[in-house]
Amino acid sequence: MRETTAGPRVLLKRLREIMAEPAEPQRRLDRIVREIAQNMVAEVCSLYILRADSVLELYATEGLNPKAVHLAQLRLGQGLVGTIAASARPLNLSDAQKHPAFAYLPETGEEIYHSFLGVPVLRAGRTLGVLVVQNRTMRHYREDEVEALETVAMVMAELIATGDLARLTRPGIELDLRRSVHLRGHVFNEGIGLGHVVLHEPRVVVTNLFNEDSEQELERLEQALSSLRLSIDDMLSRGDVAFEGEHRAVLEAYRMFANDHGWVRRLEEAVRNGLTAEAAVEKVQSDMRARMLHMTDPYLRERMSDFDDLANRLLRQLMGLDPEALAEIVPKDAILVARSMGAAELLDYPRERLRGLVLEEGAATSHIVIVARAIGVPTVGQVKGAVAMSENGDAIIVDGDDGQVHLRPQADIEAVYAEKVRFRARRQKLYRELRNSPSRTKDGVSIELLMNAGLAVDLPQLAQSGAAGIGLFRTELQFMIASTFPKVEAQERFYREVLDAAGDKPVTFRTIDIGGDKVLPYFKSVQHEENPALGWRAIRLTLDRPGLLRTQIRALLKAAGGRELKLMLPMVTEVDEIRKAREIISREVRHLSKFAYLLPTSLKLGAMIEVPALLWQLEELMQAVDFVSVGSNDLFQFVTATDRGNTLIADRFDPIGAPFLRLLRQIAEAGQAAHTPVTLCGELAGRPISAMALLAIGFRSISMAAASIGPVKAMVRELPLGELTDLMEKALANHSPVTDIRAELMQFASSHDIPL
Repeated sequence: MRETTAGPRVLLKRLREIMAEPAEPQRRLDRIVREIAQNMVAEVCSLYILRADSVLELYATEGLNPKAVHLAQLRLGQGLVGTIAASARPLNLSDAQKHPAFAYLPETGEEIYHSFLGVPVLRAGRTLGVLVVQNRTMRHYREDEVEALETVAMVMAELIATGDLARLTRPGIELDLRRSVHLRGHVFNEGIGLGHVVLHEPRVVVTNLFNEDSEQELERLEQALSSLRLSIDDMLSRGDVAFEGEHRAVLEAYRMFANDHGWVRRLEEAVRNGLTAEAAVEKVQSDMRARMLHMTDPYLRERMSDFDDLANRLLRQLMGLDPEALAEIVPKDAILVARSMGAAELLDYPRERLRGLVLEEGAATSHIVIVARAIGVPTVGQVKGAVAMSENGDAIIVDGDDGQVHLRPQADIEAVYAEKVRFRARRQKLYRELRNSPSRTKDGVSIELLMNAGLAVDLPQLAQSGAAGIGLFRTELQFMIASTFPKVEAQERFYREVLDAAGDKPVTFRTIDIGGDKVLPYFKSVQHEENPALGWRAIRLTLDRPGLLRTQIRALLKAAGGRELKLMLPMVTEVDEIRKAREIISREVRHLSKFAYLLPTSLKLGAMIEVPALLWQLEELMQAVDFVSVGSNDLFQFVTATDRGNTLIADRFDPIGAPFLRLLRQIAEAGQAAHTPVTLCGELAGRPISAMALLAIGFRSISMAAASIGPVKAMVRELPLGELTDLMEKALANHSPVTDIRAELMQFASSHDIPL
């Protein structure tokens, strides 16, 4: 190869010309490998492409036997080419035949060649093929030659991705880029979704690959890097970020990458080799991703997401894109694929077009999942690799019943799931027919089935589901989707709409519950919290900032004028907090009375049992409130010391195991003794199997996502509750560590034909 950097630049220019000319795909490939061989002074240049059956097929060659094209094949991991594809790393050998992985293919005639340089053809970290040059003489290819061939391989990746080469495949064979992929994850919300991929943070597609002036591109790159570094420094210096431990750690990682000399050097080398600044970022990002995905250290692999985010930021800087410009029209059958998302981000998408959600991270009780469940979106989480394997517009199936994701599914798989969707639709029709039927057990016990809500879009489901009312209205969701604190007039208008939609059905409003993992971008935290879940949040925050609570209480009182108002305080730790909240409420009542506003006909105040400390104040609590509600999500988290957002431990303990059920029974019994109504409004209520357990230990009112009302009501109407209660009392009295209450409930349901 020539000693100057003109070589790769001249080569890229020639490749651009060849790719722009009208030609048959095979002829174009043949000209490309010939051009690469001439430019690199190589006697052989060969392109192998990975098929969907994990076979690397020779698609073009200069120097080897031309009759071997489309006949010579190597399995993934077989031979030098297969090794490169499997490892996503280049191989540079002076005597290839002495390498232990060398595999001789007699049809190619390559036995006369000794030196060997092969690089993976990568796109978004995925191996699409292998590009090889060979010489008869024994020599070790220089570092700049390796870099040049990797640059050319990136161009080849885009050529493969266009789909034009599919015309060269034999019938029944597909390239790996379009192969069907089956991924497994965890069930976060039941349901089946068929549709097309919408990447929540889509990869920026670089279309301009070749530069005309390297010095000008280097200057653009440096300007974009400087702008990126300044923006990160600015974010780190802002008060609302500087003291947030988790956010700061991510931004510090960004700053480390942005100032990494090795990263910048690789970007500059790619530009000098003839790529645009954007294409250079894409190439280095893809190379880095491919290498880090093969690392065993989970911490280093997780840092890849930080690097990806940073590289995408740099690409947007270079291409002059802002987040709104990146937003694409959402198809009518959108299935979101994301590493992670905030609850408010999900609500930005048109709900009527969402068919499913796939997350690489998350836990079943994280707030994004709670919102997805509330709006009835089938969700599968902890699906590793989903983002990298997906492209916008890919066909995809989300199986929220079994925790499976089928990307680019084959026709027979799609047909099976289409039938499952039709079956579920028939079952939903049966649930709708139960909408106006009483929620009463087989032995005549009435059960109150309420729904959880938080947004105006939830309200039509109150009538559609047949719920007896709204047992938990999460008022903070209105705050989470706003860009500033909603004014009292906007809050009043919203709460009145909720009450009007509910009609004569009860609505329980939970006062604003922010803090922890519910971060408002416009609310500045004044101190660093190592563990926000146990820190300044919910009632603690609003008692310290009474203006927030007073504004909300005033809006609720005015909205409920002439009808009943039920208020519930979140995360109460001491009964005295209820007394302080009552004082604020009384003050607002007096203020509105003074100006002759129409007040609620009655005001009932309740508290959520989420903090274990209340378990030793149950008697006082029942006397201090009009009703209580068990927040089983947080209560279970605190009782078991299990962070519900931590995927390593979120599923370790069973909430319908004996310890937690005994605790819940204690609460239900305390409410019965004090004649104080008790409702459970956590995720436990929304599954028929766990709802069975709740009814058996004494709960007669449970609140759940609207989509769960039908299945739970169907279970209730077939349940002999007295018989199950006897069984549960014996199971909870049994202190054997091997007692499996979930299994006993399943067996009971099976033997009594109870639908689950």
